[in-house]
Amino acid sequence: MKHLWAAWRMKYVTNADHQTGCVFCNALAKADGDQNLILHRARLAFVILNKYPYTSGHLMVVPYAHQASLELLDAPTRAEMMELTTQSLTALQRVYQPQGFNVGANIGAVAGAGVPGHVHLHIVPRWGGDTSFMSTVGEVRILPETLEDSYRRLHAAWL
Repeated sequence: MKHLWAAWRMKYVTNADHQTGCVFCNALAKADGDQNLILHRARLAFVILNKYPYTSGHLMVVPYAHQASLELLDAPTRAEMMELTTQSLTALQRVYQPQGFNVGANIGAVAGAGVPGHVHLHIVPRWGGDTSFMSTVGEVRILPETLEDSYRRLHAAWL
């Protein structure tokens, strides 16, 4: 079952909606809204909902620069990504009141990066007991709301 999930996820990442190119760069070319899931565009980076979230409100902070790793970005971009991460935590706290967060990056395919060519930070809200038997045994995640609802709630709460 684990291998099927990984294969399905990689199929999405490498061929999302039969797109060519980078899923993040492609999202930037679309108008903002609940279809491209971009919550906020800043000067050097943007915040987008994960299309296949681990929990409701799973966000990503992505630089405009298509680079594979953080050290390839300039210092102003890295600084803005951290500020957007902080703003994301604030908005997620307002909307979902999580008990904690996972914040991090998977850099490189062997580290689990779904989009290894375009570095990004994940922000995952967490609650006690949010890994139910469905995710443990069935390797399935259950979300209590649609991505469109998550987008609308977080967009309204954005600073």
